[in-house]
Amino acid sequence: MFKSLFLFSNSVVLVGWRGIILTMVLAFSLIAAGCINSNGSDSTDKEITLVVFHAGSLSVPFQQLEKEFSAYAEKNLGVKVKFQDEPSGSINAVRKVTDLGRDADVVGVADYTLIPQMLIPNYTDFYVLFATNEIVIAFTDRSKYADEMKTHPERWYEILARDGVTFGFSDPNQDPCGYRSVMVMKLADLYYGKPIFETLVEKNTNIYANGMHIYAPKEIELKTHKVVIRPKETDLIGLVESGSLDYFFIYKSVAEQHNLSYITLPDGINLKDFNKAAYYGQVEITLGSTGKTVKAKPIVYSVTVLKNAPHRDLAIEFLKFLLGERGREVFKENHQSFLDPPIAFGNVPAEIKDLVKSGD
Repeated sequence: MFKSLFLFSNSVVLVGWRGIILTMVLAFSLIAAGCINSNGSDSTDKEITLVVFHAGSLSVPFQQLEKEFSAYAEKNLGVKVKFQDEPSGSINAVRKVTDLGRDADVVGVADYTLIPQMLIPNYTDFYVLFATNEIVIAFTDRSKYADEMKTHPERWYEILARDGVTFGFSDPNQDPCGYRSVMVMKLADLYYGKPIFETLVEKNTNIYANGMHIYAPKEIELKTHKVVIRPKETDLIGLVESGSLDYFFIYKSVAEQHNLSYITLPDGINLKDFNKAAYYGQVEITLGSTGKTVKAKPIVYSVTVLKNAPHRDLAIEFLKFLLGERGREVFKENHQSFLDPPIAFGNVPAEIKDLVKSGD
């Protein structure tokens, strides 16, 4: 009996040690396989999807950055990342969150004021101003009077008004490029001392102005076939490239990215010059979609990570990548100016504080 008990106790000890060793081997295997990453729960054996809602004019640089970040994250963070990338008008990008209740990790908009007006405090508690742009008029050699537009750009409003010439802009109720385009035409009234807004906008749409205050009805209607309006500015590119539309108001960076001809507009109306902020601010627009009134101002883009982002830690890593050296290079490669340094407001994540200047 004693002998049997001795054998039994040795077996227990042996099993116990084997269990400990097996547990240790298993733990090291999990670590080696990269099952524990910066988020503490995701494995490199599965892909993590970051959802990004952004302005259409950010499509080209964002897609390049997303591709590069995926390679960076797998190599340096031990996680495989893919992106669900959704370009739209900036107002629509925000309303996917506020009105439709959709989950997203990152939101990037072409008008920085949309984030404090519509997302703070319920959906995020910080935002970063990071890029700028300007409004131009883009076209191709197939556009009517293209040669004259190139040689006499100061005649742009006369050319657009001619019989048979068509032009377009994006929907002011969905896209900042749209409301900026009509504000540019209203600023042109001041700059040139001529009724350009009435000729180009009021005669062709139900968008109207009372003095320097523009009203964009919730349902925009076209009175003629002269003007084409689409949800976002990039929706008009194909129409111009095909020759079915002559001209459209667009951001300079987008015109450059798509190798379109374009004319620049005077600084007094192109919404580029920060020194002319007060001058631009004489014009404002009330949007039927939101009921909000927006003042004309220099174009500045902003970005945020949402409070309830499904992969918030990884989204902040992407934001850090965007605001870092490579992000600046990618925007420069794609003809868009980057703020140096970016300016952050609110409860700024510690991970990006060294890359931004506080605006508070």
